[in-house]
Amino acid sequence: MILYLDTSALLKCLIAEAHSDEVREWIAASDGLATSRVTYPEAAAALARRQRRGDLSPDAVRRSLRRLADRWADLVLLDLTEIRAGGLAVRHALRGFDAVQLAAALTLRTALGAESVAFSSFDAELSRAAVAEGLIVLEPGG
Repeated sequence: MILYLDTSALLKCLIAEAHSDEVREWIAASDGLATSRVTYPEAAAALARRQRRGDLSPDAVRRSLRRLADRWADLVLLDLTEIRAGGLAVRHALRGFDAVQLAAALTLRTALGAESVAFSSFDAELSRAAVAEGLIVLEPGG
């Protein structure tokens, strides 16, 4: 099974936070990892925001970005499908990049088959929309 990681799930691999261990277990059990190309800038922005808030040191942000860059080539990277994402944003009242993440996961599912893709997000609205679209959604403790 290919595991689709949105930005919130991928960040759990870069910094220690709640449910990081579970995400790492899901990754270890998967046959491969996928994400949208928007995940990299989204992750960089999230890490920088946490640095500005004082949650992460500049060194921790640099290390996290280095780990992300090192792993980036190992991911199946999905391009933006803007019309599909726009429809999902309207149908599920999603933020723009959340709709892009969901559209990418659905594109992957179309290419590989419904039972071949699992979706991981720690955004409740995005996870609900993924369930409504028929994706297998991994959740902590589930």
